[in-house]
Amino acid sequence: MKLQSKSEAETRDIGRRIGKRLKRGNVVCLYGDLGAGKTTMVKGIASALGISERDITSASYTIIAEYNAGVTFYHIDLYRLAPEQVPDLGLHEYLGSDGISVIEWAERAEGEVPDDSIRVRLNHKEEDLREIEIRGMEV
Repeated sequence: MKLQSKSEAETRDIGRRIGKRLKRGNVVCLYGDLGAGKTTMVKGIASALGISERDITSASYTIIAEYNAGVTFYHIDLYRLAPEQVPDLGLHEYLGSDGISVIEWAERAEGEVPDDSIRVRLNHKEEDLREIEIRGMEV
């Protein structure tokens, strides 16, 4: 499924639509260049789970942030890691657990994520235009 977003608000809304369909154990992998809208997408997903958007930030040095909102929500941001560092994180403790996991820069964890993960690619087409491709879920 391919969608277009013309603003941060639209990207958050698409994230909300994804978030409303998620269940315990789901893993969402986000792909895209710096500035493509991955953290904005996470804010939308988190808001659908009852987490305040202002609590979601791009990683500075926090790699895994955990939020309790009826279901545990794991925001995993691999921006600061090289792919060879990811196996040492113990992601298997989070992915597919009783919580919901969303991974930014998921390409750095390809060998660690479940095959049935929902995959979202955000492509920055123009200044305010993103093409968002979602695999593994209809929204």
